[in-house]
Amino acid sequence: MIDKVNIEMATFGAGCFWCIDAVLRKLKGVQQVESGFSGGQIKNPAYREVVQGRTGHAEVAQISFDPHVISYKEILEVFWQVHDPTTLNRQGADVGEHYRSIILTHNSEQEKIAEEMKQQLDASGIFDDPIVTEIKTFEAFYPAEEVHQDFYTRNEAMPYCSFVIKPKVDKLKRLFADKLK
Repeated sequence: MIDKVNIEMATFGAGCFWCIDAVLRKLKGVQQVESGFSGGQIKNPAYREVVQGRTGHAEVAQISFDPHVISYKEILEVFWQVHDPTTLNRQGADVGEHYRSIILTHNSEQEKIAEEMKQQLDASGIFDDPIVTEIKTFEAFYPAEEVHQDFYTRNEAMPYCSFVIKPKVDKLKRLFADKLK
């Protein structure tokens, strides 16, 4: 039984939401994942509006998770590893503001952890370039259309899934096997 009192929310953009959605779904302690849009100005945007760059929103995955099973910091460790946080408004061939790397914090503790981790990673030199991930206070989340929900699971044979998402899932399995469901 899920203890809804202790469930927390987190929202991340790491390029195409299909990618981050696929990765986060596999983590122990993650109860629910929903693809959508956040960080922009337009209320209730449609996918078509977001990809045309008219809303300011990023494609994101919003999760509910049990912090007694997986901490916010552990989820962030995965986030930093499964995308390139050093490319502005781009992940691979996906280009545009809606593909930016972004962490939308739901409280001051999340903000503190995200900022500290970003600074530590930048100082460590683990990445060749500076981290450009935006850290911003969460304001609103707008779910994407149903066709975008759990996209990878329903479309694994599709070329985009095979060539872009699967390597991220494989990296997750390799680096974070102990955190998988």
